[in-house]
Amino acid sequence: MYFNGCNRGGGLLFEVKTKYLPFFNMKMLSYAKHILTRVSFDARLFEKELRKAIKMLIADEVQDLKNWCYANFSGEHEAILNRCFIRV
Repeated sequence: MYFNGCNRGGGLLFEVKTKYLPFFNMKMLSYAKHILTRVSFDARLFEKELRKAIKMLIADEVQDLKNWCYANFSGEHEAILNRCFIRV
């Protein structure tokens, strides 16, 4: 998707390129993993941040996050993971 808004008098040029969106989303997945690692000491905070991460990521990334979470936190937060990922 490209949007070019040109004002002939002022020379305004604005472009939005969706090719950067996958890169942005991968950064969000990395950010979510970082946050979950940092808050894993507190179950309530972990669940809150996990729910936020699930809402902000796209479906493929949520599946990646699910696999990563079960690999890293299934011992201490399995009940939370089961609750949060029940619809995924």
